[in-house]
Amino acid sequence: MTYPCLVLDHDDTVVNSTATVHYPCFAEYTAKFFPRAKRYTLEEYVLKNFDPGVYDFFHGEVGMTEEDMKHEQAYWHEYVQHHVPQVYDGMRDILWDYVHAGGTICVVSHSIDSNILRDYKANDLPEPDAVYGWERPMEERKPHPFPLEDIMRRFALAPSELLMIDDLKPGYDMAQSCGVDFAAVGWSSDVPQIEAFMRENCPNYFKTVAEFDKFLQS
Repeated sequence: MTYPCLVLDHDDTVVNSTATVHYPCFAEYTAKFFPRAKRYTLEEYVLKNFDPGVYDFFHGEVGMTEEDMKHEQAYWHEYVQHHVPQVYDGMRDILWDYVHAGGTICVVSHSIDSNILRDYKANDLPEPDAVYGWERPMEERKPHPFPLEDIMRRFALAPSELLMIDDLKPGYDMAQSCGVDFAAVGWSSDVPQIEAFMRENCPNYFKTVAEFDKFLQS
C-alpha cells in the first residue's frame, strides 16, 4: 500500500452534495436574508468555494458578519438534516477495499462532524478513523495545517504516508503546507478555471472515480 492513510475531503469528493444540498441551501438563505446580495449561479458558487474559500467568500464578498455566519450555519444545519447527499458511484467499493487492506481513513471537511458521519452511515461507507469538520476553531480548519499535523501525530505517520484527496484549493493549500501528496479530483463539476489550476499544479488529477481507483491500485 503506497499510502497507509487517505485524507478525504467530503463534499464533492466522496458525496455529491454541493449541487444537491449546499448550493440550494445557500441560494435559499441569501434570497431570504441577503436579498440585495448578488445571485450566484452554481458554477460561480463552486468557483468561490475553490478560491478564496467558503469563509472568505461569505464574509468578504457576500457581506456576512460573524453573527450572520453563525445564523447561516444554523440554517444550513437544519437544511442538511433533511437532505442526504449520495455517494459517487465507485467510491463505496474503493473505501471498503482500502479499509479491508488495512488503510486508515480520515476526513477533513468544511461540513460538520455529525453530518459527515451521517452521510457515511447513510451511504454504507466505512466509518472514518478521524474527522476534522467545520465546528473546530478556525485555526484548526482546512486550509490551516492542523488537521494533517494532528493526523500524523495521532497515527504516527510521516507526510509521505498520507494522500490528501480534494476537489478544491483549500485542500491543496493544506497539503502543500505539510509536504503531503495531493490528489485533485474533478468528477463533481466542469468549471474550467478549477480544472486548469488543478491540472497545472497537481501531479495527480482524476476526472473520474475509475481513474482514482486505478491510481490507488497501481
